[in-house]
Amino acid sequence: MELLRLLAAVLLVSVDRTALGISHPKPSCHYPPSQWCRSLEIAIECKVQKQCMELNAIRPNETVPPVSITLYYETLCPDCRIFISEQLFPTWLMLKDIMSVTLVPYGNAQEVQSPTPGFICQHGEPECRGNMIQACILHLTTNSLAFQIIYCMESSADVLNAAQPCLHLYAPSVSWSSVNSCVSGDLGYRLMHGNAVMTRALNPPHTHVPWVTFNGEYTEEHEEKASSSLFHLVCELYQGVKPPACIGASVKLSQSD
Repeated sequence: MELLRLLAAVLLVSVDRTALGISHPKPSCHYPPSQWCRSLEIAIECKVQKQCMELNAIRPNETVPPVSITLYYETLCPDCRIFISEQLFPTWLMLKDIMSVTLVPYGNAQEVQSPTPGFICQHGEPECRGNMIQACILHLTTNSLAFQIIYCMESSADVLNAAQPCLHLYAPSVSWSSVNSCVSGDLGYRLMHGNAVMTRALNPPHTHVPWVTFNGEYTEEHEEKASSSLFHLVCELYQGVKPPACIGASVKLSQSD
């Protein structure tokens, strides 16, 4: 609940209607406040280009490396789904300027070579398909789009049946047939083999999922903090000047036109 309240606060801080001196969106602006600073064209249409320039000025220093988070998971694992939907994705929405996320769908699966090369998954064949669908989506789209699609899937009642509508919602230019071709072809196998190699190379070896590393390292302390408040842990680990979302500072936008 605290994380959701923080998310709402950050979205309000990003473009505060009261600070802009308006109580309703202007008729010419067809975008929600969270999108007003997404591009120069949108900022001009919504008449907030000055305010967006001020926001850009307080973004974290790009020379400081972001907190690198790698999640090793499997698509039908209940704890993985909770972590993605309640911790990882909301935190990324608020702090994506200071964090990077790598998703490795494989988890406790096993790679086998006989009678034919393939994989055995903890939650059966449906999970193997889910893992491969998400591996293919990660390959066929940008990291940002893939994360949104995967969040959409993992937060749905039926992960596999949500795959196609989630893809069409966030990446309409990517055809479902291209994902199916990846899953059923050699590319899907090679992507999953790569995830298997990454997972087997973990040191210490993973003993459960979700398994999360920060800047390439795993500690029980970080895992415990991440499971309860990933947002605060990312703020704590970031070595640059903390963004307003971390320190709770208000962003005062100019009211001048």
